[in-house]
Amino acid sequence: MSQHSTDESPALATTREATDWWRDAVIYQVYPRSFADSNGDGTGDLEGIRRRLPHLRDLGVDAVWLSPFYASPQADGGYDVADYRAVDPMYGTLLDADAVIRDAHALGLRIIVDLVPNHSSDQHEWFKRAVADGPGSPLRERYHFRPGKGENGELPPNDWESIFGGPAWTRLPDGEWYLHLFAPEQPDLNWEHPAVADEFRSILRFWLDMGVDGFRIDVAHGLVKAEGLPDLGGADQLKLLGNDVMPFFDQDGVHEIYRSWRLILDEYDGERVFVAEAWTPTVQRTANYVRPDELHQAFNFQYLGAPWEATELHQIIDSSLDAMRPVGAPATWVLSNHDVTRHATRYANPPGGTQIRTAGDRELGLRRARAATLLMLALPGSAYIYQGEELGLPDVTDLPDEVRQDPSFFRAQGQDGFRDGCRVPIPWTRTGSSYGFGDGGSWLPQPATWGELSVEAQTGDPDSTLELYRAALATRRAHAGLGAGDSVKWHDEVPAGLLSFERPGFACTVNTTGAPVRIPAPGTVLLSSAPVTVEDGHIDLPADTTVWWETP
Repeated sequence: MSQHSTDESPALATTREATDWWRDAVIYQVYPRSFADSNGDGTGDLEGIRRRLPHLRDLGVDAVWLSPFYASPQADGGYDVADYRAVDPMYGTLLDADAVIRDAHALGLRIIVDLVPNHSSDQHEWFKRAVADGPGSPLRERYHFRPGKGENGELPPNDWESIFGGPAWTRLPDGEWYLHLFAPEQPDLNWEHPAVADEFRSILRFWLDMGVDGFRIDVAHGLVKAEGLPDLGGADQLKLLGNDVMPFFDQDGVHEIYRSWRLILDEYDGERVFVAEAWTPTVQRTANYVRPDELHQAFNFQYLGAPWEATELHQIIDSSLDAMRPVGAPATWVLSNHDVTRHATRYANPPGGTQIRTAGDRELGLRRARAATLLMLALPGSAYIYQGEELGLPDVTDLPDEVRQDPSFFRAQGQDGFRDGCRVPIPWTRTGSSYGFGDGGSWLPQPATWGELSVEAQTGDPDSTLELYRAALATRRAHAGLGAGDSVKWHDEVPAGLLSFERPGFACTVNTTGAPVRIPAPGTVLLSSAPVTVEDGHIDLPADTTVWWETP
């Protein structure tokens, strides 16, 4: 049957209950540089985003998360902020930001902006003055400046490594070293200094007064470092990351910061929210960030990194729901973002982490991606969509080295450094110099085949991935059994490789195997990621397919 199995309109967003909207929100991530270019300079901008907001309304999302558009030298795609209260000229002006917020609200969409509190740009006035003033300057206390080790201070202060590869310390000509857990252009702020805390409380109020509905907190787990900045002692940092509490990540002191921020947020009406990007060893430690007096949501990276395999997905779904239930926070689900290979490409390859270098089997990857999306949107809690995944876009794995801009690509011993592949500007039309992205090409080259993946090409095609997303989000809004909640009822008597669960008046069945499986139909088909037929009360569930059911 067609994936269009509901007549409900995404316009139901206007009638949805507003209370605790974030508990079941579907939030769409916009990477501004790659979303829409209004002035033909090859780079996306705020005015481009404003013009394309109707697409997001029609898609049926609740909120839009904007990755950084602040004044920045762009050493790390805007995550190196030089001025937290200014818009970078490449994206527009504060008036453009205001227009995006106002137009989004008029369309029933909320706006969440990125906040980058772990580090600033090395072009931030604080850091430039600290460097100019030299050792002993009070401004150096707002960052982590240290003398080096060795006879002449020629060795870094400790053995920490940058997440982007190489030492986490850079030495200045005056002999002192400064800490940067990411690129050298991103010096870490010292959150033990009261001026840092004061500054970010002011920044929060600036954007809340502008009307934003919340903040996604970048590196929320990194603000506080262990006292004395202790060595790792020769441990393999890359293997420890994500498996242990590190001296520079997930320190308990971060929670005091977020409690103070929550007091500010709660002064404002309109149910503003905080979302944590917190890489932690376990979902239980992630739950610490979303206790009732702290943040509202935290990204579920354990789920994002899960392979397309029923047993492991079952376990991660259960552990995620179990971890959030005691603190009363919603679970979140995400499959792609600006830092990982798109899931249509991850699933096209053998399981191998979140950074994949090969295109793999495109047909297989898309089939699994569509099925994974319906599974994600059927789970209790809030879901995140990364721009272009509604088009089924793959990662661009064959970008030439000379066009790459990911800073980790240029540093030895770091992560793979291939994040540019998920950041290629998205296609809007079948033709044009950049398939409707803008009139002047695009800052990263788009594949020649992307015209047929564009919004224009997929709109109205009942078999397209775009129309699947539209139908899924409309059904999710209309069905009382979907959205918020903290549990599912599993059907345990199902063949190996299948996931099957119930929610009130609703069931979801997922076949993660490479072959069709015949099972009893638990109800009436609402939606499916691939064509299905029910006969004599049974369904031959195709390989890598998810079905939503209306149940008694």
